[in-house]
Amino acid sequence: MQLVIVESPAKAKTIEKYLGGDFHVLASYGHIRDLPPKDGSVDPDNGFAMSWENYGDKGKQLKAIADEAKKADRLILATDPDREGEAISWHVQEVLRAKKALPQKVDRVTFNAITKAAVTEAMAQPRALDEDLIDAYRARRALDYLVGFTLSPVLWRKLPGAKSAGRVQSVALRLVVEREREIESFAPQEYWSVAAEMEQGGQSFTARLVRWKGEKIDRLTIGREGDAIAAKADVEAGRFTIDKVETKPLTRNPPPPFTTSTLQQEAARKLGFSASHTMRIAQQLYEDGAITYMRTDGVQMDGSAISAARKAIADRYDGGYLPEKPRQYQTKAKNAQEAHEAIRPTEFSRDKAGSGDHARLYDLIFKRALASQMASARLERTTIDMVDGSGSHTLRATGQVVIFPGFLALYEEGRDDSDDDDSKLLPRLAEGDAPAKKQVSAEQHFTQPPPRYSEASLVKRLEELGIGRPSTYASTLQVLKDRDYVRVEKNRFFAEESGRLVTAFLERFFERYVSYDFTAGLEDELDDISGGRAQWQQVLEAFWRDFKPKTAEVMEQKPSDITAELDKFLEPMLFPPKADGSNPRACPMCGDGQLSLRGGRFGAFIACSNYPECKYTRKFGQPGGKEGEDTGPEVLGQHPETGQDIVRKSGRFGPYIEMGEGKEAKRGSIPKDLPDGELTLDWAVKLLSLPREVGLHPETGKPIVANIGRFGPYLLHDGKYGRLSNTAEIFEVGMNSAVVKLAEAASRGGRGAAREPLKLLGAHPRTEAEIKVMEGRYGPYVTDGTTNATLPKTVTPDALTLEEAAQLIDTKAASAPPKKGKKKAPAKKAAGAKKDASAKKEAGAKKPAAKKAPAKTKAASAG
Repeated sequence: MQLVIVESPAKAKTIEKYLGGDFHVLASYGHIRDLPPKDGSVDPDNGFAMSWENYGDKGKQLKAIADEAKKADRLILATDPDREGEAISWHVQEVLRAKKALPQKVDRVTFNAITKAAVTEAMAQPRALDEDLIDAYRARRALDYLVGFTLSPVLWRKLPGAKSAGRVQSVALRLVVEREREIESFAPQEYWSVAAEMEQGGQSFTARLVRWKGEKIDRLTIGREGDAIAAKADVEAGRFTIDKVETKPLTRNPPPPFTTSTLQQEAARKLGFSASHTMRIAQQLYEDGAITYMRTDGVQMDGSAISAARKAIADRYDGGYLPEKPRQYQTKAKNAQEAHEAIRPTEFSRDKAGSGDHARLYDLIFKRALASQMASARLERTTIDMVDGSGSHTLRATGQVVIFPGFLALYEEGRDDSDDDDSKLLPRLAEGDAPAKKQVSAEQHFTQPPPRYSEASLVKRLEELGIGRPSTYASTLQVLKDRDYVRVEKNRFFAEESGRLVTAFLERFFERYVSYDFTAGLEDELDDISGGRAQWQQVLEAFWRDFKPKTAEVMEQKPSDITAELDKFLEPMLFPPKADGSNPRACPMCGDGQLSLRGGRFGAFIACSNYPECKYTRKFGQPGGKEGEDTGPEVLGQHPETGQDIVRKSGRFGPYIEMGEGKEAKRGSIPKDLPDGELTLDWAVKLLSLPREVGLHPETGKPIVANIGRFGPYLLHDGKYGRLSNTAEIFEVGMNSAVVKLAEAASRGGRGAAREPLKLLGAHPRTEAEIKVMEGRYGPYVTDGTTNATLPKTVTPDALTLEEAAQLIDTKAASAPPKKGKKKAPAKKAAGAKKDASAKKEAGAKKPAAKKAPAKTKAASAG
């Protein structure tokens, strides 16, 4: 028997169909062991020796693999064809060796696609494990461990509120933070554009003023309204004739098939997928045999695939869409061992696969791969200059005409943050023509700051800088979200306060290790290891020799000294110069105090030097002088009964109101759904009066209470809950309505609101099952009715998206152990035992027959 090991059960099921009865395929369910998250897992003083630990939830699977391996004549390691796949195979081999269950013959096979031809061919060409790739995996894993477990404790002790740092994660975060700084420091500049709407032969087109009074007009030349109005008047008064028509032929070549990086970028642009979601769907398409391996830096396609693509093009389009020669693309990846074939369909005759997100991603992969072998698009770019009678003013119109679409008939690559003004069509025009002038406009504009990174543009920038590897981008970006270092709004990354502070700390004290050049250079060294050009322990030694002393030096500093250094380092951002020349550090509340950065239990903030007399504070992430900054506590007025001040404040969990001081103070969170979004004194008094007793339940005589909880307004009666729709209802709900709501909540589940959804997210994008957020005994969780997945502590129900919930459910379902069958076996066993007992009793009476029974049983089992 030959035992084959792959990563996933889906992959195992697919390839087992292609192999003969002599093969048994088992899944490892991904990595089977890792470095335990504790000190000493990597020992730099002992040649960077690593102490590996088996995953606790893989015990059953490892036992099954070991049991089968003991019976096997040959072990075939058929995990994915990359560094991680090589590492999984190596781990399986080492664990089986430790268990003394390793067969005498061990082979490694790889295939780029899960098709019968690819699998059969791979089985006929086995090889040994690639030691260079394994060394590269060990070096990368040790490096990430050493950075994380050496730098993170420094953050915890010296920077309250910080959660972790990482070799690639921190550099990716720096990109997001630096873009945020660029946006904040950007000074918009006013400019005006003057354009005329013209018409020729019944077709309208727009021409912009490019020369005025004999001077060339750039985008920022007209900076005042008065000049714009004067230029508009000159255009209105002039009679423009066409002075020059310039036509240039253009050729656009198709982009190459997808790599991991370009797939993530294009799926983000066109489908709105996160990198992690894209990779999860692509993994499933690969395991189903629909596409080739999806972790690749290569853009080349196999010769047979190119032939199949060209045949599909010929079948679909006429001959003009098929170039004379096949297109050949060359990868730019430095590491040839990891530069596999591009991502493409396994069969170009199959233009659809799967449903939902699977179908959408497959369609993107199919069209991109097919388009890569199609003919170039031929276009014509036309530029028309129109001059007035004086020759002083010139209008220009540009347009683009598609002469032959070529690959554009099937696919056009998306772009980030681009406006294409040249793609408009123009009427047929000739020199001397005088198009009719219909309308002239002067429009005010302001220069815009650079756009925040989208997932696509951030992945692209990381790849351009050579930071990390495309296969790790999805997990890297997910960590930034999970740590609350960034938030994503409208598919754009915003740097959170905690992320900005961590970045400032690393830039000030570990500048080298978050520099782009250093991180990219380290990636090159890791690639050299996988290519056999460098020794992994020497690379680690060179890094550790400088890194360890630096962390020890920072660890010795007092937290107050760290904060003081950050205060100076961040001064340009936190306390920028004011337009009136006044002191940007002057406290706006007391007037004579100086503002500075302080460290608190929950992170950094800005406070007055006159504390505790002056209690002015503002959030760390709000630069001084910016519109909308937190000006500290705001007195809303006095309570009508107590006469005490009611103060609006900002805390770790958002804005709140407070009345009184110290332990006797009464506080209340400010709900987000107040009428008109404003907090008035009347509303503050109402909120501080909570909880509100609606009355006594007519059946039990026990009180019904309305209040605001962690997940919004609710009713409480005798330990049972009912949800209210909004904050206003807390103060409006009457006894009859409250009794009905509690009864409805109870009918949905025995524990009232514990069975009522906290939030309805919608239909699962793949299974169509409704996804709900529920409150459980151990916290909130999401469910599709079949699988329950606990929410991570870093995710709140209010912030959870449908896609994130679906991903949690899919991950939970994939990691769940196979369901056990109905417990009918014991009953059969009991019956069998009873039969055996009868047989034994009979055998006891007939001893000669008993001697033959074992031989018969053995023969039956052998058969």
